[in-house]
Amino acid sequence: MPLQDLTPQLRTRLNRMERAVGWFVFLATALLLFGFGYYIYHTAERKGWFKIKAPFHIYVKSSQGLNVGDPVFMMGFAVGTITSVEPQKPYETNNVAVKFEVTEPYFRYLWTGGSVAKVNAADFLGKRQLEVTRATNGYALCVTQPVMAFTNLNLLAQNVAAEPGQWQLSQDVFDAGSNLIFHAYETLDGSNLPVIAALKPNAIFAYNNRERDARRIVASWDNRVHRYVSFSPEHDTAWLRAVETPPVSDQLQAMVTQVQNALPNFLSLTNKISAVLDNAANAMSNLNNAIVAAQPMVTNFALLSGEMRGPGALGVWALGTNAPPQIESALTSANSLLANTDTNLNQLTAEIGATLENVASITSNLNVQVQANSNLLGGISKSVTDADDFVQGLKRHWLLRSAFKTKTTNAPAIPVTPAKSPRDAAK
Repeated sequence: MPLQDLTPQLRTRLNRMERAVGWFVFLATALLLFGFGYYIYHTAERKGWFKIKAPFHIYVKSSQGLNVGDPVFMMGFAVGTITSVEPQKPYETNNVAVKFEVTEPYFRYLWTGGSVAKVNAADFLGKRQLEVTRATNGYALCVTQPVMAFTNLNLLAQNVAAEPGQWQLSQDVFDAGSNLIFHAYETLDGSNLPVIAALKPNAIFAYNNRERDARRIVASWDNRVHRYVSFSPEHDTAWLRAVETPPVSDQLQAMVTQVQNALPNFLSLTNKISAVLDNAANAMSNLNNAIVAAQPMVTNFALLSGEMRGPGALGVWALGTNAPPQIESALTSANSLLANTDTNLNQLTAEIGATLENVASITSNLNVQVQANSNLLGGISKSVTDADDFVQGLKRHWLLRSAFKTKTTNAPAIPVTPAKSPRDAAK
């Protein structure tokens, strides 16, 4: 039915429906475009398309297990991807050059004071992965601050005076004796600029720490010239030292070779073990024969132990059957002797006590007599003195003088006046 044949009411309703369908298609298309754009943005953000990427390269011995697009790890995080794996020229000393990118902010962890690229085995099928290590000292390998070369030191001094605290060295400064006097990152001011100018360098490389490129890496540290070198990311890359472990297949081959070399020694060891086992079997056979030979001795020992189980069986076995009565009689006699000894000892002790009492009585009587007659001791003393005078008089008498002669000795003679008789004394 043609549209002009419709009634005005139907024509109005149809126009409204067409407008609603048009708005629905427009909104659906807008939502589809928004979802597709969000997906692209999310994918780009996830893959780091909007982040700064620092290009690096390393040299390895073998490209086995390394493929373009493989992730690069740091501290367990995926921080970049491998962009190129290419062999070197025939005249080059290195074998394979591997290029990779590290996204922001992880490339800021890579410094000259210890950052390396490790090529480790990822599985047992020959797959390997690339891992970069962080460092905490030295200089950053890649920077986003543009490096400027000042051949006119006056211009550099003007910039430092105009913006104090913003200009820093991007190189190491050495004196005439190759001694480091100023290192990179040191802030330029009025104290160190005259010292650097006195060295008369061809150029001073410095950068403004307030200016940086938010899109790309602009310079990398070159340890050969001890300064940051500007480069183009499309052509130049920063270098990292590679620490490469052999692939698992090479390690397995080395292990198999070592096992093959050790196999003759192992077979010799098995032969020695077999000889030891044979000797052990012979020793066990000899031990079995010894046990069989010792069986009668064990039986006799069992019988002997059975005989010694009763009370007094050991004494009967050692001394005979008549020994127990004899021992018992000897013990009875010894007991009687000990009883008589005890009685005689008591009697002897009593007699000694009576004797001591008698001696005490005698001494007591003597003491009483001495105390009753006080002149007794004086009389006894006078009697002893008189007896001594009498004996001395006999010694001087001419008739008895020879009876008291002393023996002659070698001692010097002492002159003694000879005794005279009363008759000679009277003359």
